[in-house]
Amino acid sequence: MYQTTMMLPDFAALLHLPNPAIRQVSYGILIGFTLSVSAISIGRYWSDRKREERLENQFSLRPIELRSDETVRGVTGLIGNTPLMRINSLSDALGVEILGKAEFLNPGGSIKDRVALRMIEDAERQGLLHPHTGSRIFEGTVGSTGISIATIAKARGYDTTIIMPDDVAEEKVKALQSLGADVQRVRPASIVDKKQYVNMARQAAIRFGRPDVLDQTEGANISHEMLTGSPSVVVTTTSSHVHTGGTVDDPRDEELLTKPRGFFADQFENRSNFDAHYEGTGPEIWRQTNEKLAAFISGAGTGGTIAGTGQYIKSMDDRVKVVLADPEGSGLYNKVKFGVLYDRKESEGTKRRHQVDTVVEGIGINRMTNNIDLALPVIDQAFRITDVEAVAMSRYLVQHDGLFLGSSSACNLVACIKLVQQMGWKEGQTIVTILCDSGSRHYSKFWNDDYLKRANIPIDKTIIADLIKKATKVLE
Repeated sequence: MYQTTMMLPDFAALLHLPNPAIRQVSYGILIGFTLSVSAISIGRYWSDRKREERLENQFSLRPIELRSDETVRGVTGLIGNTPLMRINSLSDALGVEILGKAEFLNPGGSIKDRVALRMIEDAERQGLLHPHTGSRIFEGTVGSTGISIATIAKARGYDTTIIMPDDVAEEKVKALQSLGADVQRVRPASIVDKKQYVNMARQAAIRFGRPDVLDQTEGANISHEMLTGSPSVVVTTTSSHVHTGGTVDDPRDEELLTKPRGFFADQFENRSNFDAHYEGTGPEIWRQTNEKLAAFISGAGTGGTIAGTGQYIKSMDDRVKVVLADPEGSGLYNKVKFGVLYDRKESEGTKRRHQVDTVVEGIGINRMTNNIDLALPVIDQAFRITDVEAVAMSRYLVQHDGLFLGSSSACNLVACIKLVQQMGWKEGQTIVTILCDSGSRHYSKFWNDDYLKRANIPIDKTIIADLIKKATKVLE
């Protein structure tokens, strides 16, 4: 009971006075005083309760907060703060909480929106890009990053040229063309090949606005290249006010600021890729899980997601396991497990298609990048996910959860089951993974039964049930 310092009148004496009028007044005073003390006590009680609730809510599970009076500024305001979604079928079957970060809800349809926005914003902050100047962004990509760049470029006043392998899903090409991007498709090739799609994007940026540089020898100083502070990012200008070596006399020169520029973003090596996840995805997951996280699972294409998110989570609690989900044909699994970036499908005569021989798009690589270098120190475990397992998981999720997801998301969720089995978890541990994009970008390949049949990839819906059964058998 709350105490009060108010002086109490001698009500007993007043109530025994002979005059009835005085007694009635005394009753009124007594009732009023009692109500006043009660109101003060109740007010203090609820005030303390609200204060405690506010403190508790600072650390409560808050997937995403929307207010009816909140307006975001354009399409870029929709990027990030995606909700965590419980995968009910897997969570209930395994006795743990498997949560997917719904990155397919970003306006560009994938987690790459975060990376594209950060690369462009960092370039603008550094004075390398200026909107509405006829400048063009170049990127080599298998699709999702290109779509994100094209989306944000239109919103910020840039044109885009996207160079990609000619065997990616046709839906991605159509999306890019609808966004006004210039799409160039090339044959799949190793990174050491000058005609590999990333290398060609770099060269296209170097040649931007200067057809005369086509005849220059490789490695020559090109007077319209500008210093960027990064060995991978390329910025060229059509301005004549740039010295050989990339220096300028006055960075505020009007012609220099208003002339079109070419910008090669280089998502594989660009530190902005890592920063987008270290400062965005990682903190969001940590907050949304109420700082109670057992593992984070992700695939790696450029390495930025698992590096940035993993490093942030490890900085908050180094006991959290960071786990790689790697598709067939990728060498990262062997790099984590054995320290060697090699896959048996790369041996002479075994490679059917190209470097990452899998129906899974967006993750898997056979070379080291700056972002993968940042990821390796924090990766605790890796799982190889087969095409058959990924396809089976995608169909399982539609049947049991109504979730229509892409190939990399399916790989991530297969890895969740394998981790639970390996760790013997069954006490409600929280595992977070990335739901990278939806199945709508994979109709022609991953979600095309005829294509899978031609590629000798069976569709076996029982595989996931069997994996779950094995995991739960270990837990018994």
